[in-house]
Amino acid sequence: MKDQLIRRRTLLSAAAVAGTAVATGVPLTAAAAKRRPRAKNGPISVAYVEVNNNSMLNVGKYTLANGGAQVFDLAVIFAANINYDGTKAYLHFNENVQRVLDNVATEVRPLQQKGIKVLLSILGNHQGAGFANFQSQAAASAFAQELADAVNRYGLDGIDFDDEYADYGVNGTPQPNASSFVYLVQALRQKLPTKLITLYDIGPAAANLSYNGQSVAETFDYAWNPYYGTWSVPRGPSAKSKLSPAAVQINVSSNAASLATRTKSEGYGVFLTYDLGSTNATSYISGFTNPLYGSSAVYKP
Repeated sequence: MKDQLIRRRTLLSAAAVAGTAVATGVPLTAAAAKRRPRAKNGPISVAYVEVNNNSMLNVGKYTLANGGAQVFDLAVIFAANINYDGTKAYLHFNENVQRVLDNVATEVRPLQQKGIKVLLSILGNHQGAGFANFQSQAAASAFAQELADAVNRYGLDGIDFDDEYADYGVNGTPQPNASSFVYLVQALRQKLPTKLITLYDIGPAAANLSYNGQSVAETFDYAWNPYYGTWSVPRGPSAKSKLSPAAVQINVSSNAASLATRTKSEGYGVFLTYDLGSTNATSYISGFTNPLYGSSAVYKP
């Protein structure tokens, strides 16, 4: 399959360390709270993890040979779903996402202790419910509350919106409209004022970031190109520091080095990767860390 259009996705798919309580109610140790992640210069790197197949802990296994900083700054749990119960949309976790969330102490906290932010990606599930077809501001706000509750309950760092596989119109659901996603993002930002909200630039939701003179484009902390092996400046925030025009699938996209070089040379602040697995991918990852950070990667299982 050509890198240009790779979109292989599984369809079913901390807050600050110091003083943060985990979902079990047990605070982090004083030693963990005192840890300070090593700094690095260059764009942030993002890793989506298919938790149906792989562990989130893989994100924390890569550091830079020069200085020891973590390669990845953001880890995305892929993916929870927006489902439909016949009357309304609701947040759904498949068994693998639920396993990660039930075990945040061992699946998420170790990453956060290394300075890696952990987000929950939300994806359509072929049931007609999506971010773009809420029929009222109240309905959008109600779903935003479910998202906020999940972030707060499990001590996550934010929400990632990925408007794929909704199948708008099935089960008698409405088609996308211009107000839905704006209302949803506005409500979520009010409920999560200090958390990350990110945009996977795809689908009707991403095409409707403005309504009635109000735009949520600048509400997103980051936005990225959804097509692996390609370069495309995403919709969303205006600042280059918040955008990833480059997107690669690890061990598949053959042009990671050139995309990383372009990211750095054109002054963009984010580099997106997808499908980090359990095997040692140091050679591939070094292909983009060298142009991004001037250092190869080191794998520590």
